[in-house]
Amino acid sequence: MDPGTLIPPLLRRIELPDMIAYAGATWDWHRLHYAPEGLDRPVVDGQLFGALLAEQLQNWLGPRARVVRLRFRFRSMVFAGETVRCTGRVTGHDGGLITVEQQVEVVEDGRVAVAPAGAEVRPG
Repeated sequence: MDPGTLIPPLLRRIELPDMIAYAGATWDWHRLHYAPEGLDRPVVDGQLFGALLAEQLQNWLGPRARVVRLRFRFRSMVFAGETVRCTGRVTGHDGGLITVEQQVEVVEDGRVAVAPAGAEVRPG
């Protein structure tokens, strides 16, 4: 993998049932994620973006790929019913370990939800 190689994007529309399923799987039942007060819609759990970034990498490299390190920073909220796009590119390749930079943006209005983000991945 040469630096600059683009990772195929991952698109995902996140609906309230998806958010409830994720909350159940992670035992994170904060009201903000299903019945927010003072907001129009529930807010997507930030840790879900880590799962999406890892999924993007495994879709690209296959199910045996191992995410060795994952980092990401939140920039703006994402709400139920919005579609996100995970993008990324290779920044390095050393000893079988691929380093990537990633980002998550909201498709509807282009706002950046997660950046900077990135990972180190060992292909399977």
